[in-house]
Amino acid sequence: MFTYFDHLECSACSRTWERNTLINLCPCGGPVLARYRLEEAARAMDRRSLPGHGLWRYHAVLPVESPERIVSLGEGMTPLLRADRLGRRLGLDALSIKNEALNPTGAFKDLGFSVAVSRAAELGVKEVAVPSAGNAGSAAAAYAARAGLQAHIVFPRDVPQAFILECRYYGAHVELVEGRINDAGKRVAEGCKKHGWFDLSTLKEPYRLEGKKYMGYHLAEQLDWVLPDVIVYPTGGGTGLVGMWKSFEEMETMGWIDSRRPRMVSVQAAGCAPIVRAFESGASRAEFWENAATIAAGLRVPGAVGDALMLRALRESQGTAVAVSDQEIIRGVEQLAQSEGIFACPETGAALAGLRQLVERGWVGRQERVVLFNTGSALKYLDVLGAESFGSGPR
Repeated sequence: MFTYFDHLECSACSRTWERNTLINLCPCGGPVLARYRLEEAARAMDRRSLPGHGLWRYHAVLPVESPERIVSLGEGMTPLLRADRLGRRLGLDALSIKNEALNPTGAFKDLGFSVAVSRAAELGVKEVAVPSAGNAGSAAAAYAARAGLQAHIVFPRDVPQAFILECRYYGAHVELVEGRINDAGKRVAEGCKKHGWFDLSTLKEPYRLEGKKYMGYHLAEQLDWVLPDVIVYPTGGGTGLVGMWKSFEEMETMGWIDSRRPRMVSVQAAGCAPIVRAFESGASRAEFWENAATIAAGLRVPGAVGDALMLRALRESQGTAVAVSDQEIIRGVEQLAQSEGIFACPETGAALAGLRQLVERGWVGRQERVVLFNTGSALKYLDVLGAESFGSGPR
């Protein structure tokens, strides 16, 4: 079989639906998850000789039912790079960087939209809509163009200009709104209700998460099916973190990995840190962050739909959440570029700054195996980074 996709299930109330149901959130408000017949998938898949290349090598545990309906631009198979020079600066012996900037539109968002757009088209959707602070808009517009769908992208007005230009070249309808991504989300909801667009917002449909979970599968494959001790991930909407956590559960069920899990680390900006605040207070949900502000546009998510899922993953993994300043973010971008030749987005600069904090506190030990995710390229943020003071640090 091409896929062992079985049904849909609410992550909050456990209500289920038939797999071909076109759905956004559960009526209870919970994100809906795709479930698979994993025992059958395990018998059909050999983890050591997966066919093909990239994301869709894992088609048996992805939700698209026909190979002809796949919408792909060659996403996936990004490198896991040893970062020895940077590791020495931090005091770590085994630091690696998973470089998702090498995806087709320059960010990890491509993984989610390849699956979400494929599945939307397979279910008969003609127009999709996304609120975005940057990379999600680019990926949605690109994959919609590839599929022959019309995309509607709503950005906050202060989004970096590269994203606006890119989406317009892909043929998407672009709208700018005052405020933050939550305000863009309100506009998308209005358009979906009025015009019948299908909402591909973060965790408001089941399938972007399925693409993001590939990061967990591929990381395990690159490490010969032994997961690292710590994963450091910049967190806005949180699908990457939640998706990886889902992948680990699936792989264990299939017998591909054991029960050991990495400690998951969510890094946010000090000017928008709802998950950090909720984690530190012991809350199961994150309160809306008023007046969110940070140069890392992807971290400027004041209210995430998947907050409960993120917090659950952090706690179940014995992980943590940290916040960093914009000054630390810029320093992180500089250090990644100068130490490893990786020109990373501000969100990844935040992840590095968060890792530095945890090393200094002793929360991460020198000999632990640490993977830091670079979620995107800095090349789309040149107007933002160029406006910041630049000071060359030690090489």
